[in-house]
Amino acid sequence: MRVRVLPSALRDLDIGYEFYERQELGAGDYFIDSISSDIGSLRIFAGIHRKRGDYFRFSSKRFPYWIYYGVSGDTAYVAAVLDSRQNPVRIRDREKDLGKRE
Repeated sequence: MRVRVLPSALRDLDIGYEFYERQELGAGDYFIDSISSDIGSLRIFAGIHRKRGDYFRFSSKRFPYWIYYGVSGDTAYVAAVLDSRQNPVRIRDREKDLGKRE
């Protein structure tokens, strides 16, 4: 399985990186490394997670983030990487928007 990270998810990763880097120098790099490892696991495990609307969703191993992805053919498309601590209404709104933008 191939894995492709869409621009919307890259923006989410940038936001997460900046947040953690403000907390402690180097924490942003650790965040990116950890989430990248989680995303990389989709090469093997894509399609086994619970669906949330049109997308599969799973939790990051080390950070309170949800990773949303779809599967088409032999490719998993990561559409969003959302902080699970944010306002639930904001998360629902973003989930609704996922199908519209990608």
